[in-house]
Amino acid sequence: MNVSTMAEMHASGEKPEVLFWVGCAGSFDQRAQKITRAFADILEKAGVRYAILGKEEMCTGDPARRAGNEFLFQMMAYQNIQLLNNYEISKIVTACPHCFNTLRNEYPELGGKYEVLHHTEFLQNLLDEGRIKIKEGGCFKGKRITYHDSCYLGRANQVYEAPRKVLEALDAELVEMKRCRSKGFCCGAGGSQMFKEEEKGNTRVNLERTDEAISTGTALIASACPFCNTMLTDGIKNREKEEEIRVLDIAELIAASL
Repeated sequence: MNVSTMAEMHASGEKPEVLFWVGCAGSFDQRAQKITRAFADILEKAGVRYAILGKEEMCTGDPARRAGNEFLFQMMAYQNIQLLNNYEISKIVTACPHCFNTLRNEYPELGGKYEVLHHTEFLQNLLDEGRIKIKEGGCFKGKRITYHDSCYLGRANQVYEAPRKVLEALDAELVEMKRCRSKGFCCGAGGSQMFKEEEKGNTRVNLERTDEAISTGTALIASACPFCNTMLTDGIKNREKEEEIRVLDIAELIAASL
């Protein structure tokens, strides 16, 4: 894909409508790279002038802070903030709720004040403005879809409606899990748990959440976070339901329906 970097745009005196913050998962994880491509594809089709930081983008520092390494977090954050401020970035969109939460709520006190949107919010805006249109009788029309609320998107930032509004545009049947919205249940990867060994217990958190999704009788689990996607996909594999149930990011669902 031919995606402009901020360095290239800056060199030619251009400014993007929005900076797409890709994040570590979206850059390096093979599964999450598909989400990145799907979202970039939507931005292209919508005619959005966007750019990425490319090799200049560092981790936001979220996992370091959650794991208790405040020094490393601040070191990464200050480098990112200096870069973003030098490029005079005002609006950021990201497909990762962890990056979204950190950039939106934790960077301002360090001097990084930006308008930060999660990609589901941005997708809702594109649909509302008519910049993207779902094709009639799309591949998900009438399909049962259940949506998993990411902790950092839902309970941490109260973003509940945007992902659901985007899914409703697919003309699918949205079925809720018992624990959803403000009572949503974690996938098991938040708070830096993704990067540490599990503690002793009776059940793995992601398996419990996967079982809740399976019990809805859905053929599709929609996620809006690369970490949640990984945990739920692992849960589906563990329950040997790969042939019956797919885990897809909302951006992938929309990209396939344009």
